[in-house]
Amino acid sequence: MSKILMESFNRQPRLRGLSTGNLKGEVDCACFGSPRMTDESTIVIALGKNRTLDNLLDNPHACYLIMEPAQNLFEWRGVRLYSKMKRCETSGESVETMKTIISEKADKAAAQMIFAALTFTIEQVRLLADFGQGCEKSILSA
Repeated sequence: MSKILMESFNRQPRLRGLSTGNLKGEVDCACFGSPRMTDESTIVIALGKNRTLDNLLDNPHACYLIMEPAQNLFEWRGVRLYSKMKRCETSGESVETMKTIISEKADKAAAQMIFAALTFTIEQVRLLADFGQGCEKSILSA
């Protein structure tokens, strides 16, 4: 399952949202194009100085929502990836690599907005919609 998840996460086009919360309990949800799974339990993302980064510096827990639209709502596919930020780099090779990738896939203006490269560990994978018990799976035990 993990290889399939990684292929699906990295495939384009996909709708991908990242939800975060600060220490006050205020939440944010934003769409990003830069998240990539680099292995079966790791996600990397490039961020500018924004609310998402502020929230993650307060609270390292986040949830990625990945959706693949279909003809009707009950046929949509996707998952929720509950993750924890393990590293936040604001300079160095990781940041420069992300800027290069974004410059090639988007444009130089988007790349110049990048402030940090973040690394997350996936802690839990849940289906797009839970229709009862038994829908949870841990990526680490898959």
